[in-house]
Amino acid sequence: MDLATLANTIWSELSRAQADREHPWRTPVLASVDSEGLPQARSVVLRKVCSDTQTLQIYTDSRSPKVKQLQTSAQIQLVFWSRSLNWQLRVSAQAKISRRGPDVDAAWQQVKQSPARQDYLSPLAPGDTLDTELHKKPSNTHHLAIISATVTKMDWLSLSPAGHQRAEISGNTLRWLSP
Repeated sequence: MDLATLANTIWSELSRAQADREHPWRTPVLASVDSEGLPQARSVVLRKVCSDTQTLQIYTDSRSPKVKQLQTSAQIQLVFWSRSLNWQLRVSAQAKISRRGPDVDAAWQQVKQSPARQDYLSPLAPGDTLDTELHKKPSNTHHLAIISATVTKMDWLSLSPAGHQRAEISGNTLRWLSP
């Protein structure tokens, strides 16, 4: 496969992952850096993919520690693994948090129809000490925020008994790397 085809295939797989709950790239690991300079990694759910703007979207609670981390340092990496493809994809990106606006309103209209709405209506922020009585009283205000990750670089690795392949995609620059 040539590099241009590879780039299109990667974006196609990412687009499939946003729609297919069973796709292995649906739940990548997001890594950020906390205020002490320590790495923080957690699994997230890929919600929206736009290859035209090279943007990936993830939903989160606006009170979560990762929101504070991303306000301090917007550089993130997302790591995707597909056992069926034997592909690993590391995506470096610049994150932006949206707490209000038409995109958040549209996302909330979808989320509020699902069981996940309770995650964003909790009176407790992620990581708070569980207070049973307070936890039972959902808020009327949602805490949904969108992390928009603008891709700056992708590092693709294909594992194969016939030989591993690796490529880097950065903007319009595509190049093969040694595995």
